[in-house]
Amino acid sequence: MRIVIQRVQHASVSIGSEIHSRIGAGFLILLGVCEDDTSEDVEWLVRKVLALRVFDDEQGVMNRSIMDVGGEALVVSQFTLFASYKKGNRPSWLRAARHEISVPLYEEFCRKMSDGMGKKVGTGVFGADMKVELVNDGPVTICMDTKNKE
Repeated sequence: MRIVIQRVQHASVSIGSEIHSRIGAGFLILLGVCEDDTSEDVEWLVRKVLALRVFDDEQGVMNRSIMDVGGEALVVSQFTLFASYKKGNRPSWLRAARHEISVPLYEEFCRKMSDGMGKKVGTGVFGADMKVELVNDGPVTICMDTKNKE
């Protein structure tokens, strides 16, 4: 499982011309699922995200977590995080999980983030053509992969 976390001042996801979800300050999380991901990957990522200290403290040092600052989260499915680009110029998506694997894990990640934060997280719609808008704060962008836990 791979995620790209962006610390944002605000973010939204639209489908068609309608805003589906919108958040204020917090994290925009792009989430990709591969074939061999499990609930253990979800558990590990949620723990890491909730404890990630990338928000400024009183001295301007990134020392506070999303929990410490009462931030919000928007989670968008992103199968293209598993693009293989080694052969030619057209990416292959063979490592991205099929819907029957990725949808339940995406939903589990969103549910556990909501539970951990004590508030609903914003979501996209799995498989939809979405437009994501954000103002990256910092910019701060962190990539995590459950296959690289060390």
